[in-house]
Parts: sequence; structure tokens; C-alpha cells
Amino acid sequence: MKIVRVETILSNCGLRNYLFVRLTTDTGLSGLGEATLEWQEQAVCTLLHEWAEERILGICPFDIEQVFGNLIRDQYQGGATVMTVISALEIACWDIVGKACGQPVYRLLGGQARESLPAYANGWYGGARTPQDYADKARAVLARGYRAMKFDPFEQAWKHLGQEQMDAARQIVAAVREAVGDGVELMIEVHGRLSAGSAIEMGRRLAPYRPAWYEEPVSPHSLDLLAEVHRALPFPVAAGERLYMLEEFARLAQLRACDVVQPDLAHCGGLWMGKKIAALCQPQDLQLAPHCSIGPVALCAAVHFGWATPQVTVQENFGDFDAPWRDALVAGWNPMQDGRYRLPDRPGLGITLDDAVCARHPFVRHAFPSLWDRRWVAEFTKAGTPAIGAEG
Repeated sequence: MKIVRVETILSNCGLRNYLFVRLTTDTGLSGLGEATLEWQEQAVCTLLHEWAEERILGICPFDIEQVFGNLIRDQYQGGATVMTVISALEIACWDIVGKACGQPVYRLLGGQARESLPAYANGWYGGARTPQDYADKARAVLARGYRAMKFDPFEQAWKHLGQEQMDAARQIVAAVREAVGDGVELMIEVHGRLSAGSAIEMGRRLAPYRPAWYEEPVSPHSLDLLAEVHRALPFPVAAGERLYMLEEFARLAQLRACDVVQPDLAHCGGLWMGKKIAALCQPQDLQLAPHCSIGPVALCAAVHFGWATPQVTVQENFGDFDAPWRDALVAGWNPMQDGRYRLPDRPGLGITLDDAVCARHPFVRHAFPSLWDRRWVAEFTKAGTPAIGAEG
């Protein structure tokens, strides 16, 4: 079996443009990956065809260790763009392998390792401004069956938080905690905004609201500052979505700079690399909660990984709060039930791409605003309402 065709399909889904990848073999089997990278989808697409395509054509999709080990070696520079290309191709190969074997991908990654896989909601707070706005939207998340949710209460914060900004963020978190009660996990997203000093002071103010974790409190490029914040706070810290190389995860684990490691499988090398990261973290008693803020193919891959990896405690989900046509871009799965992921039961990833629906939603330039642009919270979900399966 050899790969004979590489296709890319670029489609808009409100806040993001999704870049899907499809590999086809000489046996007629095809596999899907996703190469979405905010602001860089066209750059990723160019790199995929100009650099990676000639290296992937003719290979056997079963040869994952050799093929993708060599791609990671050969790319030389590292970073999100090239690693996103490699990750998408790797995941597409797993989809083909699963189909060839007649097995869901999770069974090829170690089999079912858990009885259930819980989800946490993200993207639900678009348009919220006041603490009451956040509280009202949080209740709507509970109504969908979620028992965990993540949100960023810091608006356009950068490095230093003044007393007024800290109090405003604290009031938002307090309002959400009061709205959802003590039995719901709250993940506080910081997006790497703060200095170590501000992150520690802010964290201490949030301690009474019992965060499940405090995510990327400082720059992802300084693991030493992350470790400093981690040591200073009485609740878990999470990080890792903007690490791309195995060596970076090795240092994160060695430092024990956080409690929850968040590899993004669509950017850090794919599913097999995810298993290697899990192995690095296991002796350090670190939990995993893979990051996934992009489209349905990346999410589907993360769900397979979660079912096969005991260290995964929870899997992020934007899907219920994305543009209404998100679910129509792919067919073959209905992943959620009462805030938990269903166990996949079809060969490979178990989904197919609907090219016609993708074509009806063309690329939108600069769909994703900067996190330091006042539009970002207001436009967090372009559609303004949760996705309910409408095609659009």
C-alpha cells in the first residue's frame, strides 16, 4: 500500500479557517488529518504541498515511526507551522491504517483504557462582558450536560494586572462559581498573558473559587517562570499547548513545571508523538488534558487518543459552541452525550469530509482576531449561538 495523492481543503467555520488534509492510497483507501493553525492556514498549505508532499507520496502509511521521525528530523527549524504539517499527515496515516485493519484508531494506540472520557466546554463565553453575562452563559453550559468548563476572564491583559483588573477578573470567576455550584470544574485560561508576579498574585485571589487548573499563566516560552508560578499556588497549573517538540515536553516533565500537560496533537507531531509525551510524563505523575481548539478532524483524533491513554483526565471541546455549520463539515460521528465522549466504533477515525459543505464556506481572511484586540471576546463565536447541527 502506498500514498498516491495529497489533497488540502480549506474552509471557514466562523472564528477559524479549517485546513483539512486527505491522503489517498493506491488501494483506494483515504485518510483525514487537520492542519488548522490560526493566521497561518495558507502558509501551512503551501509548506505541505511544496515541502512535505514529495516526502509523503509513495510511502506506506503503516511506517509511521520511520516516516514521521524522518520528517521531524528533516524539517530542522521546528515550530508550529512545520509541526502542524507533520501532525496532519501523521493523523491521516492512522486513519488509513485503521481502515485497512478494520479497527478504530484508539484500538491501534493501545485499546480502550477507560470506562468514560469526560469533556470540558470551551468557546461558550463569547460576547460576555459582565460577571452576570458569564454566569448566565455558564448555566447554559450546564444545561448541555457538562461538568467542567474553561474561560478567560482577563480581557486584553498583558503582563501587569492592576488592582482594578484583578478585581474585575475575580468577580467574573466568583459569579461563574456561584452560578454552577461547587461540583463543577472551572479551568481558568490565561493565554500566557501575565508576568510571574501578576500571575501569582492573581492566582492567590482566585484560590477561594477552587480552580481545576490555571492554564498558561505566563509565557509558554519560559518553563522556569511557569515552575515558579506552579510552586507558589495551592491549585493545579496546566500548560503545553504551545510546545511542539518532544524535547520541550521532556524538560516540562523534568521540571514538574505544571500538574496538567496539554499537548496539542494537531501541532506536536500527531498521535504517536502524543503517546511518547504521555510516557515522558507518566513517571512524574503528570496528568494529560490534550488541547484542541480547532476543527472536528483534530478533535476526533484527540478523542481516539483519550480513550487509549489512561493519563488523559478530560478532553477539551469547542464543538458545541462553534459556528452552526461545523458539524456538517464532516459526517460519520456524533461524539458527545451528556458532557462525555462516546466510544468511537468505526474503522479509522470514523469520519468523512463533506467537500460540498466545505466549499460553501470559503476561506475568510483574518477570521481570528488577536487576543489583545477588544473584538476577541465579542467575536469568540462568530455565529453568536451554539452549534446545533445546522449546515449554514
